[in-house]
Amino acid sequence: MLKKYTRTVFAVLLCHSAFACAAGGVNNATAFNPALSLILSGTYGNLQQDPGIAATGFAMNPNSGHDQGFNLGESELGIAADIDPEYRGVATFSLAPAGGVSVENAFVQSTALGNGLNFKFGRFFSALGYLNNQHAHTWDFVDQPLVYATFWNNQLGEDGMQFKWLAPTDMFIELGAETGKGRGFPGSDTSQNGSGANVLFAHIGDDIGIEQSWRIGLSLHQTKRVKAVSTAVPDLLNSVGGVSDSFTGLSKTTGLDFVWKYSPNGNIQDRYLKLQGEYFERNENGLLTYNTAATGVIDRYSVVQSGWYIQSVYQFMPHWRTGLRYDRLDPGTAKIGARNALNIIADYAFKPQRSTWMLDYSASEFSHFRFQLAQDDSRQGLSDKQFFVQYIMAMGAHGAHSY
Repeated sequence: MLKKYTRTVFAVLLCHSAFACAAGGVNNATAFNPALSLILSGTYGNLQQDPGIAATGFAMNPNSGHDQGFNLGESELGIAADIDPEYRGVATFSLAPAGGVSVENAFVQSTALGNGLNFKFGRFFSALGYLNNQHAHTWDFVDQPLVYATFWNNQLGEDGMQFKWLAPTDMFIELGAETGKGRGFPGSDTSQNGSGANVLFAHIGDDIGIEQSWRIGLSLHQTKRVKAVSTAVPDLLNSVGGVSDSFTGLSKTTGLDFVWKYSPNGNIQDRYLKLQGEYFERNENGLLTYNTAATGVIDRYSVVQSGWYIQSVYQFMPHWRTGLRYDRLDPGTAKIGARNALNIIADYAFKPQRSTWMLDYSASEFSHFRFQLAQDDSRQGLSDKQFFVQYIMAMGAHGAHSY
Protein backbone atom coordinates (compact mmCIF):
# COMPACT_ATOMS: atom_id res chain seq x y z
CA MET A 1 0.00 0.00 0.00
CA LEU A 2 2.88 2.37 0.68
CA LYS A 3 4.11 1.51 -2.82
CA LYS A 4 0.91 3.08 -4.07
CA TYR A 5 1.50 5.97 -1.72
CA THR A 6 4.82 6.70 -3.40
CA ARG A 7 2.86 7.10 -6.60
CA THR A 8 0.59 9.66 -4.82
CA VAL A 9 -2.42 7.35 -4.67
CA PHE A 10 -2.27 5.65 -1.29
CA ALA A 11 -2.53 8.90 0.67
CA VAL A 12 -6.27 8.50 0.09
CA LEU A 13 -6.44 4.76 0.81
CA LEU A 14 -4.81 4.84 4.25
CA CYS A 15 -5.73 8.17 5.78
CA HIS A 16 -5.02 8.62 9.48
CA SER A 17 -8.57 9.77 10.30
CA ALA A 18 -11.93 10.19 8.68
CA PHE A 19 -11.09 13.77 7.75
CA ALA A 20 -7.95 12.69 5.95
CA CYS A 21 -10.13 11.56 3.04
CA ALA A 22 -12.50 14.52 2.91
CA ALA A 23 -13.17 15.37 -0.73
CA GLY A 24 -11.09 12.28 -1.54
CA GLY A 25 -8.23 13.50 -3.69
CA VAL A 26 -4.47 13.88 -3.33
CA ASN A 27 -4.29 16.98 -5.50
CA ASN A 28 -7.85 18.09 -5.04
CA ALA A 29 -6.96 21.72 -5.82
CA THR A 30 -6.77 20.88 -9.52
CA ALA A 31 -10.55 20.49 -9.56
CA PHE A 32 -11.08 23.88 -7.91
CA ASN A 33 -9.31 27.11 -8.71
CA PRO A 34 -8.78 27.77 -5.91
CA ALA A 35 -9.95 24.99 -3.57
CA LEU A 36 -11.57 26.44 -0.43
CA SER A 37 -12.26 24.74 2.89
CA LEU A 38 -13.47 25.76 6.33
CA ILE A 39 -13.07 23.68 9.49
CA LEU A 40 -15.36 24.44 12.44
CA SER A 41 -14.64 22.99 15.87
CA GLY A 42 -15.52 23.34 19.53
CA THR A 43 -15.06 21.59 22.86
CA TYR A 44 -16.52 21.17 26.31
CA GLY A 45 -13.92 20.48 29.00
CA ASN A 46 -14.46 19.37 32.59
CA LEU A 47 -11.21 19.65 34.58
CA GLN A 48 -10.50 19.33 38.30
CA GLN A 49 -7.21 21.27 38.33
CA ASP A 50 -6.07 24.64 37.02
CA PRO A 51 -5.11 24.01 33.36
CA GLY A 52 -2.57 26.84 33.53
CA ILE A 53 -0.15 24.84 35.69
CA ALA A 54 2.70 23.33 33.65
CA ALA A 55 3.90 19.74 33.88
CA THR A 56 6.26 19.24 36.84
CA GLY A 57 9.86 19.80 35.81
CA PHE A 58 8.86 21.59 32.60
CA ALA A 59 8.05 25.09 33.86
CA MET A 60 10.56 26.49 31.36
CA ASN A 61 8.52 24.95 28.53
CA PRO A 62 5.21 26.28 27.18
CA ASN A 63 1.92 25.16 28.65
CA SER A 64 -0.64 24.70 25.90
CA GLY A 65 -3.24 23.55 28.42
CA HIS A 66 -6.94 23.00 27.98
CA ASP A 67 -9.88 25.34 28.42
CA GLN A 68 -12.65 24.62 30.90
CA GLY A 69 -16.36 24.66 30.08
CA PHE A 70 -17.80 25.37 26.64
CA ASN A 71 -15.32 26.81 24.17
CA LEU A 72 -15.33 27.59 20.49
CA GLY A 73 -12.29 25.93 19.05
CA GLU A 74 -9.95 27.22 16.42
CA SER A 75 -11.60 27.62 13.02
CA GLU A 76 -9.41 26.93 10.01
CA LEU A 77 -9.80 28.53 6.59
CA GLY A 78 -7.83 26.88 3.80
CA ILE A 79 -7.04 27.99 0.26
CA ALA A 80 -5.06 25.91 -2.25
CA ALA A 81 -4.51 26.07 -6.00
CA ASP A 82 -2.07 25.30 -8.76
CA ILE A 83 -0.22 28.52 -9.62
CA ASP A 84 1.17 27.30 -12.94
CA PRO A 85 2.59 24.01 -14.28
CA GLU A 86 5.57 24.32 -11.92
CA TYR A 87 4.16 25.58 -8.61
CA ARG A 88 1.27 25.08 -6.22
CA GLY A 89 0.24 27.45 -3.40
CA VAL A 90 -1.36 26.64 -0.04
CA ALA A 91 -2.53 28.99 2.72
CA THR A 92 -4.23 28.11 6.00
CA PHE A 93 -5.59 30.80 8.31
CA SER A 94 -6.43 30.24 11.95
CA LEU A 95 -9.50 32.15 13.17
CA ALA A 96 -9.17 32.64 16.93
CA PRO A 97 -12.35 32.31 19.05
CA ALA A 98 -11.70 35.72 20.66
CA GLY A 99 -11.17 37.37 17.29
CA GLY A 100 -8.16 37.87 15.12
CA VAL A 101 -6.59 35.93 12.28
CA SER A 102 -3.16 34.28 12.21
CA VAL A 103 -1.32 32.60 9.37
CA GLU A 104 -0.87 28.92 10.17
CA ASN A 105 0.57 27.88 6.80
CA ALA A 106 1.37 29.89 3.69
CA PHE A 107 3.77 28.19 1.32
CA VAL A 108 4.63 27.56 -2.30
CA GLN A 109 5.46 24.02 -3.39
CA SER A 110 7.20 22.83 -6.54
CA THR A 111 5.34 20.39 -8.79
CA ALA A 112 7.68 19.83 -11.72
CA LEU A 113 11.20 19.17 -10.39
CA GLY A 114 10.98 15.46 -11.14
CA ASN A 115 13.29 12.67 -9.91
CA GLY A 116 11.37 12.54 -6.62
CA LEU A 117 12.47 16.04 -5.61
CA ASN A 118 10.18 18.50 -3.89
CA PHE A 119 10.87 22.07 -2.74
CA LYS A 120 8.67 24.10 -0.38
CA PHE A 121 9.18 27.63 0.87
CA GLY A 122 7.16 29.93 3.10
CA ARG A 123 5.47 29.08 6.42
CA PHE A 124 4.76 25.42 7.11
CA PHE A 125 4.60 22.77 9.81
CA SER A 126 7.90 20.92 10.08
CA ALA A 127 8.06 17.34 8.79
CA LEU A 128 9.87 16.13 11.92
CA GLY A 129 8.24 13.24 13.71
CA TYR A 130 4.87 11.79 12.75
CA LEU A 131 2.20 14.07 14.22
CA ASN A 132 3.83 17.45 13.78
CA ASN A 133 2.70 18.27 10.24
CA GLN A 134 -0.89 17.09 10.83
CA HIS A 135 -3.47 19.83 11.28
CA ALA A 136 -5.48 19.84 14.51
CA HIS A 137 -8.69 18.62 12.86
CA THR A 138 -6.95 15.35 11.89
CA TRP A 139 -5.70 14.48 15.38
CA ASP A 140 -7.02 11.20 16.77
CA PHE A 141 -7.50 12.75 20.22
CA VAL A 142 -8.75 16.12 21.46
CA ASP A 143 -5.21 17.16 22.37
CA GLN A 144 -1.62 16.44 21.44
CA PRO A 145 0.55 14.05 23.50
CA LEU A 146 2.36 15.63 26.46
CA VAL A 147 5.70 15.51 24.65
CA TYR A 148 4.31 17.59 21.77
CA ALA A 149 2.64 20.05 24.13
CA THR A 150 5.82 20.64 26.14
CA PHE A 151 8.58 20.19 23.55
CA TRP A 152 6.93 21.91 20.57
CA ASN A 153 4.05 23.96 22.07
CA ASN A 154 1.78 21.43 20.26
CA GLN A 155 3.38 21.89 16.82
CA LEU A 156 6.64 23.18 15.39
CA GLY A 157 5.96 25.77 12.70
CA GLU A 158 8.67 27.38 10.64
CA ASP A 159 9.31 30.21 8.19
CA GLY A 160 11.89 28.90 5.76
CA MET A 161 12.58 26.24 3.15
CA GLN A 162 12.08 22.50 2.97
CA PHE A 163 13.64 19.97 0.59
CA LYS A 164 12.39 16.39 0.17
CA TRP A 165 13.58 13.50 -1.93
CA LEU A 166 11.41 10.43 -2.57
CA ALA A 167 13.51 7.49 -3.72
CA PRO A 168 12.42 5.72 -6.95
CA THR A 169 11.99 2.38 -5.16
CA ASP A 170 9.09 0.08 -4.29
CA MET A 171 9.89 0.63 -0.62
CA PHE A 172 8.92 4.09 0.61
CA ILE A 173 12.13 6.03 1.32
CA GLU A 174 11.96 9.77 1.97
CA LEU A 175 14.81 12.06 3.00
CA GLY A 176 14.50 15.74 3.78
CA ALA A 177 15.98 18.88 5.29
CA GLU A 178 14.61 22.21 6.49
CA THR A 179 16.18 25.52 7.36
CA GLY A 180 14.33 28.46 8.78
CA LYS A 181 14.02 31.43 11.05
CA GLY A 182 13.53 29.49 14.28
CA ARG A 183 10.25 31.21 15.15
CA GLY A 184 8.58 28.13 16.67
CA PHE A 185 9.28 26.94 20.22
CA PRO A 186 11.91 26.07 21.39
CA GLY A 187 13.51 28.61 19.04
CA SER A 188 13.54 32.36 19.54
CA ASP A 189 11.98 34.58 16.87
CA THR A 190 14.77 37.12 16.48
CA SER A 191 15.66 39.28 13.48
CA GLN A 192 18.96 38.02 12.11
CA ASN A 193 20.74 36.99 8.94
CA GLY A 194 21.02 33.30 8.18
CA SER A 195 18.95 30.53 9.73
CA GLY A 196 17.88 30.12 13.34
CA ALA A 197 16.83 26.46 13.12
CA ASN A 198 17.55 23.36 11.06
CA VAL A 199 15.84 19.98 10.70
CA LEU A 200 16.89 16.69 9.12
CA PHE A 201 14.43 13.82 8.73
CA ALA A 202 14.21 10.39 7.14
CA HIS A 203 11.21 8.08 6.69
CA ILE A 204 11.04 4.53 5.39
CA GLY A 205 8.08 2.21 5.06
CA ASP A 206 6.51 -0.64 3.12
CA ASP A 207 3.53 -2.96 2.78
CA ILE A 208 3.02 -6.39 4.26
CA GLY A 209 0.59 -7.93 1.80
CA ILE A 210 -2.60 -5.95 1.14
CA GLU A 211 -3.64 -5.68 4.80
CA GLN A 212 -0.68 -4.12 6.60
CA SER A 213 1.70 -1.21 6.16
CA TRP A 214 4.33 0.46 8.34
CA ARG A 215 6.56 3.50 8.51
CA ILE A 216 9.42 4.51 10.79
CA GLY A 217 11.24 7.81 10.98
CA LEU A 218 14.19 9.66 12.47
CA SER A 219 14.30 13.43 13.09
CA LEU A 220 17.02 15.85 14.18
CA HIS A 221 16.24 19.44 15.19
CA GLN A 222 18.61 22.20 16.29
CA THR A 223 17.82 25.80 17.16
CA LYS A 224 19.05 28.76 19.20
CA ARG A 225 17.24 30.11 22.24
CA VAL A 226 17.92 33.77 22.95
CA LYS A 227 16.70 35.25 26.24
CA ALA A 228 13.84 32.78 26.43
CA VAL A 229 11.88 33.89 29.50
CA SER A 230 9.88 31.49 31.65
CA THR A 231 7.58 32.65 34.45
CA ALA A 232 6.31 30.97 37.63
CA VAL A 233 9.31 28.60 37.77
CA PRO A 234 9.59 26.79 41.15
CA ASP A 235 12.90 27.27 42.95
CA LEU A 236 14.76 25.88 45.98
CA LEU A 237 13.93 28.99 48.01
CA ASN A 238 10.18 28.23 47.71
CA SER A 239 9.46 31.68 46.34
CA VAL A 240 5.72 32.33 46.36
CA GLY A 241 4.40 31.99 42.80
CA GLY A 242 7.83 30.96 41.55
CA VAL A 243 10.32 33.22 39.76
CA SER A 244 11.09 34.36 36.23
CA ASP A 245 14.16 32.85 34.59
CA SER A 246 15.82 33.49 31.23
CA PHE A 247 17.81 31.01 29.12
CA THR A 248 20.16 31.58 26.19
CA GLY A 249 21.80 28.62 24.53
CA LEU A 250 21.60 25.78 22.04
CA SER A 251 18.70 23.31 21.89
CA LYS A 252 19.10 19.95 20.11
CA THR A 253 16.34 17.36 19.80
CA THR A 254 16.44 13.83 18.41
CA GLY A 255 13.22 12.00 17.59
CA LEU A 256 12.10 8.50 16.61
CA ASP A 257 8.63 7.66 15.32
CA PHE A 258 6.75 4.65 13.98
CA VAL A 259 3.28 3.77 12.72
CA TRP A 260 1.72 0.41 11.78
CA LYS A 261 -1.69 -0.01 10.19
CA TYR A 262 -3.83 -3.06 9.61
CA SER A 263 -7.13 -3.44 7.80
CA PRO A 264 -8.82 -6.78 6.98
CA ASN A 265 -8.69 -7.29 3.21
CA GLY A 266 -7.33 -3.74 2.90
CA ASN A 267 -10.82 -2.27 3.42
CA ILE A 268 -10.47 0.69 5.82
CA GLN A 269 -14.12 1.65 5.44
CA ASP A 270 -15.24 -1.22 7.69
CA ARG A 271 -12.43 -1.85 10.15
CA TYR A 272 -8.82 -0.87 10.74
CA LEU A 273 -6.25 -0.75 13.52
CA LYS A 274 -3.50 1.83 13.85
CA LEU A 275 -0.61 1.70 16.32
CA GLN A 276 1.84 4.57 16.59
CA GLY A 277 4.41 6.05 18.94
CA GLU A 278 7.13 8.70 19.15
CA TYR A 279 10.12 9.43 21.37
CA PHE A 280 11.97 12.76 21.65
CA GLU A 281 15.11 13.62 23.60
CA ARG A 282 16.17 17.24 24.01
CA ASN A 283 19.61 18.49 25.11
CA GLU A 284 19.83 22.17 26.08
CA ASN A 285 23.11 23.84 26.99
CA GLY A 286 23.79 27.50 27.71
CA LEU A 287 23.43 30.28 30.28
CA LEU A 288 20.49 30.66 32.66
CA THR A 289 19.60 33.90 34.42
CA TYR A 290 17.83 33.11 37.69
CA ASN A 291 15.08 35.44 39.00
CA THR A 292 15.33 38.14 36.34
CA ALA A 293 13.05 40.45 38.34
CA ALA A 294 15.39 40.50 41.36
CA THR A 295 18.86 38.95 41.75
CA GLY A 296 19.44 38.05 38.09
CA VAL A 297 22.23 35.55 38.81
CA ILE A 298 23.77 34.17 35.58
CA ASP A 299 25.57 30.83 35.34
CA ARG A 300 25.91 27.70 33.22
CA TYR A 301 22.92 25.43 32.79
CA SER A 302 22.37 22.20 30.86
CA VAL A 303 19.71 19.50 30.93
CA VAL A 304 18.64 16.44 28.95
CA GLN A 305 14.86 15.92 28.93
CA SER A 306 12.77 13.34 27.11
CA GLY A 307 9.21 12.32 26.41
CA TRP A 308 7.26 9.67 24.56
CA TYR A 309 3.81 8.36 23.87
CA ILE A 310 2.21 5.27 22.42
CA GLN A 311 -1.35 5.09 21.15
CA SER A 312 -3.70 2.82 19.29
CA VAL A 313 -6.89 3.64 17.39
CA TYR A 314 -9.37 0.96 16.32
CA GLN A 315 -12.29 1.45 13.97
CA PHE A 316 -14.46 -1.45 15.13
CA MET A 317 -17.36 -0.77 12.77
CA PRO A 318 -18.17 1.80 10.05
CA HIS A 319 -18.28 5.36 11.47
CA TRP A 320 -17.12 4.35 14.98
CA ARG A 321 -13.59 4.41 16.44
CA THR A 322 -12.05 4.07 19.87
CA GLY A 323 -8.52 4.74 21.03
CA LEU A 324 -6.07 4.54 23.94
CA ARG A 325 -2.96 6.66 24.55
CA TYR A 326 -0.27 6.71 27.23
CA ASP A 327 2.09 9.71 27.64
CA ARG A 328 5.21 10.07 29.76
CA LEU A 329 7.82 12.78 30.31
CA ASP A 330 11.23 12.77 32.02
CA PRO A 331 12.45 16.23 33.18
CA GLY A 332 15.98 14.88 33.67
CA THR A 333 18.59 16.13 36.13
CA ALA A 334 20.03 19.54 35.31
CA LYS A 335 23.70 20.49 35.60
CA ILE A 336 23.80 23.89 37.26
CA GLY A 337 26.67 26.33 37.76
CA ALA A 338 27.89 26.93 41.31
CA ARG A 339 26.37 30.43 41.55
CA ASN A 340 22.85 29.03 41.10
CA ALA A 341 23.27 25.65 42.81
CA LEU A 342 21.22 26.80 45.82
CA ASN A 343 18.58 28.56 43.72
CA ILE A 344 17.47 26.21 40.96
CA ILE A 345 15.86 22.79 41.32
CA ALA A 346 18.08 20.30 39.51
CA ASP A 347 16.11 17.08 40.05
CA TYR A 348 12.32 17.06 40.48
CA ALA A 349 12.27 13.29 41.17
CA PHE A 350 8.93 13.03 39.37
CA LYS A 351 7.95 11.83 35.90
CA PRO A 352 4.73 13.31 34.49
CA GLN A 353 2.34 10.87 32.84
CA ARG A 354 -1.19 10.66 31.45
CA SER A 355 -3.60 7.95 30.27
CA THR A 356 -6.35 8.77 27.76
CA TRP A 357 -9.35 6.98 26.22
CA MET A 358 -11.47 8.31 23.38
CA LEU A 359 -14.56 7.31 21.40
CA ASP A 360 -15.59 9.11 18.23
CA TYR A 361 -18.33 8.94 15.62
CA SER A 362 -18.24 10.21 12.03
CA ALA A 363 -21.49 10.20 10.08
CA SER A 364 -19.40 11.06 7.02
CA GLU A 365 -15.88 12.22 6.27
CA PHE A 366 -17.06 15.78 6.94
CA SER A 367 -18.56 15.50 10.47
CA HIS A 368 -16.90 14.28 13.63
CA PHE A 369 -17.95 13.95 17.30
CA ARG A 370 -15.57 12.80 20.01
CA PHE A 371 -15.74 11.90 23.71
CA GLN A 372 -12.52 11.71 25.71
CA LEU A 373 -11.55 10.74 29.27
CA ALA A 374 -8.08 11.25 30.71
CA GLN A 375 -6.28 10.57 33.97
CA ASP A 376 -3.69 13.36 34.00
CA ASP A 377 -0.82 12.91 36.46
CA SER A 378 1.55 15.35 34.78
CA ARG A 379 1.68 17.68 37.83
CA GLN A 380 2.99 16.35 41.12
CA GLY A 381 0.25 16.24 43.78
CA LEU A 382 -2.38 17.56 41.35
CA SER A 383 -3.98 14.48 39.83
CA ASP A 384 -6.68 15.48 37.35
CA LYS A 385 -9.60 13.52 35.93
CA GLN A 386 -10.53 15.19 32.63
CA PHE A 387 -13.58 14.85 30.40
CA PHE A 388 -14.00 16.37 26.93
CA VAL A 389 -16.60 16.52 24.21
CA GLN A 390 -15.51 17.77 20.81
CA TYR A 391 -17.05 18.43 17.43
CA ILE A 392 -15.22 19.03 14.13
CA MET A 393 -17.06 19.92 10.93
CA ALA A 394 -15.47 20.32 7.50
CA MET A 395 -16.97 22.35 4.67
CA GLY A 396 -15.71 22.70 1.14
CA ALA A 397 -12.86 20.97 -0.64
CA HIS A 398 -10.39 19.35 1.70
CA GLY A 399 -7.88 16.97 0.15
CA ALA A 400 -6.29 13.92 1.70
CA HIS A 401 -3.45 14.21 4.19
CA SER A 402 -0.23 12.21 4.01
CA TYR A 403 0.20 8.71 5.44
